[in-house]
Amino acid sequence: MSIKEKLKEIKTSLPSEVTLVAVSKTKPVSDLLEAYEIGQRIFGENKIQEMTQKWEVMPKDIQWHMIGHVQRNKVKYMAEFVSLIHGVDSFKLLKEIDKQAKKHNRVIDCLLQIHIAEEDTKFGLDKNELHTMIASDEFQQLENISVVGLMGMATFTTNQEQIRREFKQLKTLYNSLEEKIETLSILSTGMSGDYQIAIEEGSNMVRIGSSIFGARNIH
Repeated sequence: MSIKEKLKEIKTSLPSEVTLVAVSKTKPVSDLLEAYEIGQRIFGENKIQEMTQKWEVMPKDIQWHMIGHVQRNKVKYMAEFVSLIHGVDSFKLLKEIDKQAKKHNRVIDCLLQIHIAEEDTKFGLDKNELHTMIASDEFQQLENISVVGLMGMATFTTNQEQIRREFKQLKTLYNSLEEKIETLSILSTGMSGDYQIAIEEGSNMVRIGSSIFGARNIH
């Protein structure tokens, strides 16, 4: 199947309220343009340099989502154009995004990454860090970021009940924050291997790469 056929099939299967982020990391611009031609406008990258290079040559109506782990010293390179930063896993990073957004007179949408997996390798805030952060005066004073949702990655396992349990945890946390953060509208969980479970557990944004573009190219 071609990229276009695979993308059409996935889009058709998704509920209307679920946003598809086409994860295009390591893929050439030609592949992205194939997806673009049938209406895909949201692409997810995990390296700022690669995302910037693609942004420079591709149509300007694309929304670029940064889905990888973000180093604070790299934020300045994407602050001009990034639409949504998925992996905000510390208050220091949030402050840096705010600072760089201000230089471009922008408000950058962010998702707070919550640690839900039973693995030490995944980044993310725990519940205590999250509640301390959003209750602080310093958080309230950030004017150039908007926390629009939460993001989480389940444990890399074949145990579907565990994956479901972790997604459910995040949805419960999301529901508890809706009154505290009025801008919340996005719950970003689910990738190629587990997005159906994520949607059943309340996700309204999924990040799908290999099911559209094929296996990842290794740099």
